[in-house]
Amino acid sequence: MPIWLDFLTTPMAAPETRGLRRLRYGWQALCLTLAGSIVAQGPLREFAGRVAPAATGLLLVAAVVTTIVYLGAKHRADTAFLTMPRESD
Repeated sequence: MPIWLDFLTTPMAAPETRGLRRLRYGWQALCLTLAGSIVAQGPLREFAGRVAPAATGLLLVAAVVTTIVYLGAKHRADTAFLTMPRESD
């Protein structure tokens, strides 16, 4: 079998578990909320005053931390999946 065909038939990532899916959805929600708070910074400042930039900064920190946690969990799951012995081996 040519090597390119072997790559096409080899899974390159682990199946997504419920926990990883939940973490990914939470991360996506944080990113969208952060983007929305940046776009709507003017109206947010009128509504919440000086708290608006701090809230946006808090969302940024939460998104960065969640990104690090998610990427670490995804990397561990992929590594475990790709190093597990297969029945065909």
